[in-house]
Amino acid sequence: MALLLTRSDVEAALPMVECIASQEYAFREHGLGNAVTPHRLGLKTPGQDGLYIAMPSYLGGDPSGAMAVKVLTFYPNNPAAGLPAITATVLLHDPNTGALLAIMDGASITGLRTAAGSAVATKYLARAEASTVGILGSGVQAETHLVAMCAVRPVQTAWVYSRDRDRRTDFAERMTARLGIEVTPVSSARAAVEGAEIVVTATTAREPIVDGDWFAPGVHINCVGSGIPDRRELDDKIVQRAKIVVDTYDSALAEAGDLLIPIAQGLITQRALHADLGEILTGQKVGRTDEAEITIFKSVGVALQDVGAAAWIYRRAKELGLGQVVDF
Repeated sequence: MALLLTRSDVEAALPMVECIASQEYAFREHGLGNAVTPHRLGLKTPGQDGLYIAMPSYLGGDPSGAMAVKVLTFYPNNPAAGLPAITATVLLHDPNTGALLAIMDGASITGLRTAAGSAVATKYLARAEASTVGILGSGVQAETHLVAMCAVRPVQTAWVYSRDRDRRTDFAERMTARLGIEVTPVSSARAAVEGAEIVVTATTAREPIVDGDWFAPGVHINCVGSGIPDRRELDDKIVQRAKIVVDTYDSALAEAGDLLIPIAQGLITQRALHADLGEILTGQKVGRTDEAEITIFKSVGVALQDVGAAAWIYRRAKELGLGQVVDF
């Protein structure tokens, strides 16, 4: 018997504040050495610029552990045809018996947990009083990230830029109504970034979309758009200026083009990666050390995040009576 959970079930079981808690648990377990997260297995779909990916992971603790795999597709050209760029399904298993516990919509989990992971990083790396956010992108990740930033910092103002004027205008109107803050569409990436105390890059860009000179001292940047070695959103200058924290070292050094490209060019070394998020949470490394320091959280998204979220969703869904029991 397994529990089938739709998008609406997932969203009901995992509001953003609880998702942030699930991610803090997941990254802390990673920092304590209680996570097993192999490299994702993927293939490129010929002629479609698409990716098909499997992401398994195990987390200890809580109290008996959790185990899951997410199967995900990423087709960056889909939005132009009115289709989602990302589709995903998560399978949650009992780590003690291997029994299937739940089948969940994974796209909603991806949107929530990625932003919640950035929120955990922001909680530990951004200035405490940060109240302005610059958003690059206007898709699902841009939306969930703005919600997540508001959950961990006293955000009052946000600026959003994406290439499509109508999309950024619609985004600003929707998020202003939803969050009760001032969200303004702007006509350039520079206008969104300059003066912002927190910046989120959540685009499908192949080449840098920002100039390192645009960023103010003390800014914290969540860079989440690119998880492919030959793509990046950040330019060399900002990477060289910042203290860099990653989701995990293995994932960053395998997939983060924002870091791999300047490393390959000899502009930085692997030693420029100050910490992974688990090390920050467990006190093995320090986060921000002064008000002027620039920090980057580079996330490619890791399977331990899906497991942390899925375990939380499963418990809450049973408590709330959500989902449909199916016989396998």
